[in-house]
Amino acid sequence: MNTVSTPYPIGTPGTPWGDAERAEWLSRQTRQRSYEAEVLSVIEGLRSRFDVEEYGALDYGPDYYPLMAIRSRDWNNDLPVVLITGGVHGYETSGVHGALQFLDKHAEDYAGRVNLLVAPCVSPWAYERIHRWNYNAIDPNRSFHEGSRAEESAALMRLVAPVRDSALIHIDLHETADTDESEFRPALAARDGKPFEPAGIPDGFYVVDDSENPQPEFQQALIRAVEQVTHIAPADDSGEIFGSPVVARGVIAYPLTQWGLCAGITSAPYRTTTEVYPDSPRVTPEQCNAAQAAAVCAAIDYGLTHSQ
Repeated sequence: MNTVSTPYPIGTPGTPWGDAERAEWLSRQTRQRSYEAEVLSVIEGLRSRFDVEEYGALDYGPDYYPLMAIRSRDWNNDLPVVLITGGVHGYETSGVHGALQFLDKHAEDYAGRVNLLVAPCVSPWAYERIHRWNYNAIDPNRSFHEGSRAEESAALMRLVAPVRDSALIHIDLHETADTDESEFRPALAARDGKPFEPAGIPDGFYVVDDSENPQPEFQQALIRAVEQVTHIAPADDSGEIFGSPVVARGVIAYPLTQWGLCAGITSAPYRTTTEVYPDSPRVTPEQCNAAQAAAVCAAIDYGLTHSQ
């Protein structure tokens, strides 16, 4: 696999960024959409049916972002807990809006059967700037560990702490986009003073299992549900998706907790990260959102059936 010779426009190749490079990176980030108009307004519309709470806030002066979670109204400690997270990477749009679509269109189907806890937009600063990192050039989805320097990650872990050991399901909604290869992975390599090695972007939906606690039947239930909405990513010529070996159709695996990934923050027996491909000519934004919602429904259906 050849490295790319064109250097990233910030920093010196082979040298990790310091404060000056991070400041230059930050100066290039511009607001491109509104968290208040596109996310908070939708959450407000759900207040009549769900409990809504502010579980923290980001003060990235002059910008201030309340962090919002939605819960089942009639929380019952005797019912299993389902955690749904989206927007850990703010640019991954269908993660945010797929979670909100599930709440609006499907959540009431599970009333009295599960307790829902949903954090639909974990990284609102990055949502507005259509970026992977937070204000401090930190990837929240490598930062879910004790003493995290990512405020987004630390706040979510505090929210989830009371159900960390009792949750049945955690589904973390993501996207793999063309900008992963054109911007975000090159930026990561530059930030850390490493060479960038292209991996290629998979065309289609896939999921990430936990290599330390694999649940292959659970993951396949999601694949079967989502393929009714959008296409499943095939393995490449090396038998991989995005640089990782394919362990089953549409499934790769990472050590979720070891890598500090959001999907590893609970002890839930059923955990997964979804990955939608929004840049495919074969899909629309509506399909991407629907695919995320379908994955959530399939996860809950499987968990309820197999936890009896």
